[in-house]
Amino acid sequence: MDRTSPARRLVGAGVALAVGTGLCLLGTAGTAQAADVNVVKNAGFETGLSNWTCSAGSGSAVSSPVRTGAGALKATPAGMDNARCTQTLTVKPNATYTTSAWVQGGLTYLGASGTGTTDVSTWTPGGDWTKLSTTFTTGPNTTSVTVYTHGWYGTPAYHVDDVSVFGPDGGGGTDPDPVVPAVPGAPSVGTVTTSSVALSWSAVSGATGYHVYRDGAKVQSVSGSSATVTGLAADTAYQFQVSAANAAGESAKSAAVTGRTSKSTGNPGNPAVPKHALTGYWQNFNNGATVQKLRDVQAQYDIIAVSFADSTATPGQIVFNLDPAVGYGSVDEFKADVAAKKAAGKSVIISVGGEKGNVTINSDASATAFANSAWALMQEYGFSGVDIDLEHGINSTYLTKALRQLSAKAGSSMVLTMAPQTIDMQNTNTEYFKLALAVKDILTVVNMQYYNSGSMLGCDGKVYSQGSVDFLTALACIQLEGGLDASQVGLGVPASTRGAGSGYVDPSIVKNALDCLTRGTGCGAFKPSKTYPSLRGAMTWSTNWDATAGNAWSNAVGPHVHNLP
Repeated sequence: MDRTSPARRLVGAGVALAVGTGLCLLGTAGTAQAADVNVVKNAGFETGLSNWTCSAGSGSAVSSPVRTGAGALKATPAGMDNARCTQTLTVKPNATYTTSAWVQGGLTYLGASGTGTTDVSTWTPGGDWTKLSTTFTTGPNTTSVTVYTHGWYGTPAYHVDDVSVFGPDGGGGTDPDPVVPAVPGAPSVGTVTTSSVALSWSAVSGATGYHVYRDGAKVQSVSGSSATVTGLAADTAYQFQVSAANAAGESAKSAAVTGRTSKSTGNPGNPAVPKHALTGYWQNFNNGATVQKLRDVQAQYDIIAVSFADSTATPGQIVFNLDPAVGYGSVDEFKADVAAKKAAGKSVIISVGGEKGNVTINSDASATAFANSAWALMQEYGFSGVDIDLEHGINSTYLTKALRQLSAKAGSSMVLTMAPQTIDMQNTNTEYFKLALAVKDILTVVNMQYYNSGSMLGCDGKVYSQGSVDFLTALACIQLEGGLDASQVGLGVPASTRGAGSGYVDPSIVKNALDCLTRGTGCGAFKPSKTYPSLRGAMTWSTNWDATAGNAWSNAVGPHVHNLP
């Protein structure tokens, strides 16, 4: 908020005070003059439209664009309404006031009425932030004045920020001067590249800006609660802190957080997973498919996703409940099977979500609850990481925070996979796609579900029907060209006709799609403009349905994946 601090002073004969600094010449020789103030309340619209009235609901408080602080007025003329917004002020008689405001957008007027002398106004035809200013003197009996803004009929919306009517206090007082804001919480690390680290933090009340520190040195100042620090070295850890600031000063720096840039060579994701990997979901329940213990999962599978974790009454928190239906005599027997699979070079991870499961992660508290509980499961059961299979909507901002907190606990060995539905990865503006890109540096593979989907758009803008090689290749192309590394893309299909309601394809079609994407052979009508030899591989639901069909899927697709270039 752009509020001039009142200056306490004596005005003597022949002393001139500069109006340009927000001060005006008042009083006569030898007369003590009290400090001038800004008599406008909520001058920067930081508390919405409180103290303001706008005609016909034409005005609203917005967070962008703003000149300072977190709020500004947006008012939109419509029909015969010129979007007039007003505030009635308490003033002193026979006093001079300087009125100003910063405006942007369409044609905008600023004025004062009811002055008891000559009402005043000024205007600008519009454009970028411009300061309007005028001066009025109150009449001998005037104790209130209305300050107003308005646009003009048929013109675009206008924006107003940092309104000031500066002069003697008429008894109504002014908004309190700002105080130094509180210390922000430690920032969260977002997307990293070989040369940059994205940071975000919770906004601090009263702050009009923030300073970003890298290893103790201030490197950036921003008005919002996020920033990207650039010009960094690859594969290097940095300490980041933020402070909050306003006209009163700067807070102390936050607690430090470590952000590490990605390596300049090699593919992102976990190096412990084979270059080309087969992923299978293991069912912790009996739905008519072959019941397996983990030790029975076919050897072709490199990543085994235990399905599923359960949510609790605490938002974001997950637990794992071993289902007696799968035949384990004890939890320790299950843990021993996890350890045996890991000893054989497999990654056993805990999957979160599924068709009926849901975990709500939409706040800092729920993000922390997820990270803490997932880490506890990894420690207790020996899981190598997590799989995100949430099919009922996600909040990419907070799920990113959760996964980064978990990665900070688990380290670089954590396996992170995802299984979005086709609709979730149609473009980079979807929450799932934003999540995948935000955690790209710690992401192992996205195995999109190419089933239960119907027809969808491919990367060439054409519609393709599920069950074809074109459906697999043209939709994979969206991810491959949308920012994911080829090593982070896998093809997810059912293991049998009973594994999904629709979308089953013969293993030969899966092999053709893999060849098309990696070698440029076996394509259908759609042929990618280039090949992606490092494509991660394929996934199936589930190892149990595969076993029910005599392991036909893993016996055919597994060796093919492992022999990709």
